[in-house]
Amino acid sequence: MTRSAVPLHAWLILGAALVAVSSAGAVLQIIEGVPPILKASWRLQATSVLLLPFAIMQWKKMDEESRQRFTEQRNLGILVGSGICLFLHFGLWVWSLDHTTLTHSLLFVTAHPLVFVVGLALLGRPLHVRQSFGAVIGFIGVAFTLIGAGGDGEVTLLGDLAAFGGAIAIVGYLAAGRTLRSWMPLFVYAFPVTAIGAILLTIASMGIEGSAFSSVDTNLSVFGWMDPIWLPAVLYLAIGPGLVGHTGINAVLRWISPVVISVSVMIEPILGTVIGMILGTATAPDPWTWFGGGLILLGIYGVTTATGQKISADAEE
Repeated sequence: MTRSAVPLHAWLILGAALVAVSSAGAVLQIIEGVPPILKASWRLQATSVLLLPFAIMQWKKMDEESRQRFTEQRNLGILVGSGICLFLHFGLWVWSLDHTTLTHSLLFVTAHPLVFVVGLALLGRPLHVRQSFGAVIGFIGVAFTLIGAGGDGEVTLLGDLAAFGGAIAIVGYLAAGRTLRSWMPLFVYAFPVTAIGAILLTIASMGIEGSAFSSVDTNLSVFGWMDPIWLPAVLYLAIGPGLVGHTGINAVLRWISPVVISVSVMIEPILGTVIGMILGTATAPDPWTWFGGGLILLGIYGVTTATGQKISADAEE
């Protein structure tokens, strides 16, 4: 698909989606005094509520064969697995926001294309030379970026590793989506997966952070996001990054190549840091982060474009 064939509104939707997704980290950091896993559960709880009516509408339009296919044990297992991956992704990533800088967190959590290449190598799958080269450059960038851990009071190795763990988890979520979204409507897929993630995060928060259904302290309440103090921020996270962001990116796949979208999403660490600086939750990155982060993004670019070319070549054979 050529750029000239893409309508203007598709680029506008993609731009709005990228801004929305990139703003999530900074907005989550604004919600201060709330334990990170509970904060992550609020985000998915609110998103689930918004997704439900759309899921019901799409379910009603599905034919009987698709509904039966939805209830097959294999497909239900994939949905549950996807929900577990989403739970791990959000839990680890939001936790990392409290234990490293916003820039480091965004760099590592968006490094999943590097994880994808490692997974292919471990499975013995053939790799494009640019995939291998990109992964090597990316992991060299990771090493340089980690030099800043411990030097800056805000940056910790554990926080960076948690964000990278979030990147590993999202690979499973994306793999499940590729399997089911070929026939399952968007919201019929997204609602149960998001709800499972929300439930697991809530249970984890109650067990680890001591949150409760009847807590007097809003900051420890399972449904504390409904309090007027936090409702605007959490609703923004659900509507902005949740609906406008992820749904918008899914929507423009109709007009824009997945490779172009994947490369565009690479702007998230940069744009997210700028938004964080505007909102006062982030500072300018240190030199190691600039250098290492640049290598990470270069590596991701190499992996993403090489993967797209490999998929196109395989499809033509």
